[in-house]
Amino acid sequence: MSEARFAVVIEDDADIRGLIDDVLTQAGFAVRTAATGLEGVALVRELEPTVTTLDVSMPGIDGFETARRIRQTSSTYLVMITARDDEVDVLQGLQAGADDYVTKPFRPRELRARIDAMLRRPRRLGAGEGASGGEWIERPGLRLNPGMRVVVVDGRDPGLTRSEFDILHALLGARGRVLSKAALSQAIRPAAADDWVSEQDERAIEVHIANLRRKLGDAAVAPRWIETVRGVGYRETGA
Repeated sequence: MSEARFAVVIEDDADIRGLIDDVLTQAGFAVRTAATGLEGVALVRELEPTVTTLDVSMPGIDGFETARRIRQTSSTYLVMITARDDEVDVLQGLQAGADDYVTKPFRPRELRARIDAMLRRPRRLGAGEGASGGEWIERPGLRLNPGMRVVVVDGRDPGLTRSEFDILHALLGARGRVLSKAALSQAIRPAAADDWVSEQDERAIEVHIANLRRKLGDAAVAPRWIETVRGVGYRETGA
């Protein structure tokens, strides 16, 4: 592959597609665009982009199915573009594998800030990509290497998204201290313009925790690693 950083924009509205194209081009990406989900999936497979933005409502397969297909083959940073205040879209997008979301209408600088925040979180390294990785955080049946962005659970790779990885890392790093949903939301979006966390952001954390537990093989009723502290937040079990 060339050294260019690619970005893919999947959006059926030509004006919004052009706006996102401009934002990503100004951020230094070589941008390719698609008007349908199927075209977008093909571009992601071809280019292996660093960042992909994805609209929810498109002709043919919708944004949720497009996200699921992208996640079968790619670890691109995936930003879902949703309708204003449509919480269902946000939660479904996260469940489908999106790393973050931006609601319409949005300001270009907001989208740029979200993308810059994700880029500051190191990409997970796969086999053969080098990196010594540093020290492992180890628990019975669970190993996490922050430098290599690798998690091993009972000898297998659980396939965590970046946000899920960062939440797990934060909980393990807290060593038994309870972290609120607001604290976890800030942990996965460190470059947010301010510290305000919305109800929607906190609901997104609930979805991330549910996905994380499912992938780890954990359970809320008898947790191995993640305990819910009702009305407060979450903490590592048994730390």
